[in-house]
Amino acid sequence: MSCSSKEEETYIPVPHVLEIPILFQDKLIAPIIPTNNPLTEEGVALGKKLFFDKILSGNETQSCATCHDPAASFTNNERFSKGIDGRFGTRNSMPLFNLAWNYDEKFFWDGNTFSLEHQAFVPVTDPFEMKSNWADVESKLQQHAEYPSLFEKAFGASNIDSSLVTKAIAQFERTLISANSKFDKFLLGELNLSPEELNGFNVFMDEAKGDCFHCHGSDKNPLWTDNIFHNNGLDETFADLGLGAVTGDPADNGKFKSPSLRNLEFTAPYMHDGRFASLDDVINHYSQGLKNSSTIDPLMKKVDQGGVGLTDKDKADLKAFLLSLSDYDFINSK
Repeated sequence: MSCSSKEEETYIPVPHVLEIPILFQDKLIAPIIPTNNPLTEEGVALGKKLFFDKILSGNETQSCATCHDPAASFTNNERFSKGIDGRFGTRNSMPLFNLAWNYDEKFFWDGNTFSLEHQAFVPVTDPFEMKSNWADVESKLQQHAEYPSLFEKAFGASNIDSSLVTKAIAQFERTLISANSKFDKFLLGELNLSPEELNGFNVFMDEAKGDCFHCHGSDKNPLWTDNIFHNNGLDETFADLGLGAVTGDPADNGKFKSPSLRNLEFTAPYMHDGRFASLDDVINHYSQGLKNSSTIDPLMKKVDQGGVGLTDKDKADLKAFLLSLSDYDFINSK
């Protein structure tokens, strides 16, 4: 009697092709996709499911999306994020988009994580956020009706661990691309800006007026940030050392990562500690509210005068330009 056998077929994940916007193709180098975590359809779908699943938190009341709501450009419109015990942190929740082009691979306001995968690792165990532990999370996912097969398809792994969880979430986050604002369409020749928006852009670019482009990019940089850490004149002394607490270098005290100016319409309040409730407050800070300190950025050239001293007209037009960077399709797409 003879019997035949065949090798068990191994599922091969389907590569996910990132849709790179035209402006990004023209002006940026390729996105950062780690060789040990390539994008796949199964990995991205799993990461999205995990991102919105409260199973990651200690008492299963919060998900990543609790503090990173798609309708708010993946932030939460609160000054400080609140964890599962009702305790508030000390930082404003950063929006999430265009993360695959964060070339220095430093995340959070103070740059304390070195990759998108590591960034996804931190909130689960943070006592001010999800307040769980990875052993419990792994156990819950392993015993779940759906997750074991989803991890098997995405990574070919029957044992679920934190590394695979964060890899999946990072894959999903790399697909969050915002590049369809009114200003993007203007650059592509698809529509015109209003006179106010055009003047606002000129104010933004003029070193004698707004002088904003050094930290926040220009029409040549569709990220609208330099992804560098600056002391932008918020305080004379620092309750939060920012980058300085990470590096241990006093010269870095009071420095925080420049956020992108995209989608400001949806992401109030502003700054690392959410101190400014409106864009008007932000513009007034740079116009007449700068405070000097030992680590003030040299780009804050008019700190001794308190700011750049914009007229009311230029302030209003600058705001109109900033709002033209709003991507309504992005906040409605996830």
